[in-house]
Amino acid sequence: MSDQKTDTQNAWLSPEDIAQVRNQVPIIYVDAVPVRVNPDGEVTHIGMLLRQAADGSISRMVVSGRVLLNERIRDALMRHLEKDLGPLALPRIPPEPAPFTVVEYFQDPSVSGFYDPRHHAVSLAYVVPVTGECQPSQQALDLAWFTPKEAVSDDVILDMTSGHDRLIRLALASVGQLP
Repeated sequence: MSDQKTDTQNAWLSPEDIAQVRNQVPIIYVDAVPVRVNPDGEVTHIGMLLRQAADGSISRMVVSGRVLLNERIRDALMRHLEKDLGPLALPRIPPEPAPFTVVEYFQDPSVSGFYDPRHHAVSLAYVVPVTGECQPSQQALDLAWFTPKEAVSDDVILDMTSGHDRLIRLALASVGQLP
């Protein structure tokens, strides 16, 4: 690794260092499935971004990103949700969030069904209600809200890669809303 190691201001590794780390150890991520809920707390809509996936395809996906050195999981969730959905999304993350599942992304899609050509990543996955106005980041081409039935429809699934279709089904099952 280079002499610079880690930028202590923001805990990011240089591109060269992250490439080296990705080849040697799993990286910790968070996946956040943004949802809208009705007054009874039932999920009515699932938000999915349209953006370039790690494999280069344009895909529907959930909010996802790395956890930084010395960053709390809650803070990583908030950072990625605000970055991808905008500062007025108003995600409701509990003080001590608990994932609905743990996802392992591998360079070989046949290992787990979750795929990332860059590295082996372990991701803690959360369903996160958002109550505010969402404005997708510049990296996203679109943000669309789907009913649970639409989210697992063939038309939407065809737009997903990397196992995110399976992640959406697991998220809906975890809140009792899988059609």
